[in-house]
Amino acid sequence: MLSENQDILEIVSQFCDTLRPLEDIFYLERKYNDQLIPLAKEFNILGLPVKSEYDGLGLSNVQYAQVIEKISAEGSGIRTFFSGHSSLGQKTIQRYGTEDQKQKYLIPSTKGDVIFAFALTEPEAGSEPLSMTTNYVNKGDHYLLNGVKHLITNAGIADVIITFAKGPDNWVSAFLIDTHCEGIEREDLTTKMGMPTTNTSMFELSNYKVPKENLLGNKTQGWEIAKYSLLNGRLSVSAGCVGTIADCLNESIGFAKGRFQHGKEIAKHQLIQEHLSFMKTNLESSRLMTLRAAELIDQFELDGSEESFQRADAAVSEAKFLASNLAWDAADRSVQIFGGRGWSFLYRPGRHLVDTRVCRIYEGTDEIMKLKIASSLLGRGFEAYS
Repeated sequence: MLSENQDILEIVSQFCDTLRPLEDIFYLERKYNDQLIPLAKEFNILGLPVKSEYDGLGLSNVQYAQVIEKISAEGSGIRTFFSGHSSLGQKTIQRYGTEDQKQKYLIPSTKGDVIFAFALTEPEAGSEPLSMTTNYVNKGDHYLLNGVKHLITNAGIADVIITFAKGPDNWVSAFLIDTHCEGIEREDLTTKMGMPTTNTSMFELSNYKVPKENLLGNKTQGWEIAKYSLLNGRLSVSAGCVGTIADCLNESIGFAKGRFQHGKEIAKHQLIQEHLSFMKTNLESSRLMTLRAAELIDQFELDGSEESFQRADAAVSEAKFLASNLAWDAADRSVQIFGGRGWSFLYRPGRHLVDTRVCRIYEGTDEIMKLKIASSLLGRGFEAYS
């Protein structure tokens, strides 16, 4: 049992050290890492951003970003689990849930007794979530949901999924879906390019009955809830990509010092040093932008103003766009330094290269991030999409 006064980064480092050899095996076998949650329970890191009054560790967004950076060095798949459970799940319920919902779902989630997922994306509703077709009708004492959600992290292992649907009046609403009830059918998606050790699934709701008390927020708040959730999801992706860059740099330095070609360590070759220098400067710039975004989200959560939200939204879009592209660049450079060994999942750079590519797609594509950044400069009335 870990002592309560240990620094959280030290605890997370111990978790990562214990997880790494297991993750290596699961990755090479291309299997879901079923030891991740038990280990996270053991190290008590399943309630990172949850307030202490709900049995969490109460980390600020800045602290949380630093922890996610550390975790993501072990792989984007590991970090993605925490995104679904904590960034998109716990933080959303903590902000919009009723006290009963927090007692029933949030508190158990900090011990791993409830695992969360977040379902906005559909087969034909990705970058345009408002085109969703999942729908609900009010049946008096419950809601009836029908529809399909696609490419949902943790959906195959989650106990509760925050699910968005449109009502007859076209309002988007959010619901807490208990996956152990009738009316839901799940299917794991295993043909992914990367991140084999994390669970990604689709699910279909067929006349699924949602109790009235499982409406999250009020029926008109769905899009507001989604935007807040995506704010947190994008911070997690950005921080995770910083961790990817850091690991690629560390792996590359170690390899370059030990690999001999043309009579000397390749670290002494100028073109290898060029790769390392780019990776180092990209690491520092993406880390600073990510921490700035985290600070602005902390500010928004304190004052709740629209102005604060807009500043945080713009900053996290910038950080996510930059960090995800620089992580892809770092992985590519690291593979190049490793040469033939880089083109193998036996070495970490190859895994990072494959895994980090999706970071430029989920939680907002590169293209959407560019448009959000531009609209923050131009102001209302100049949005490229509504």
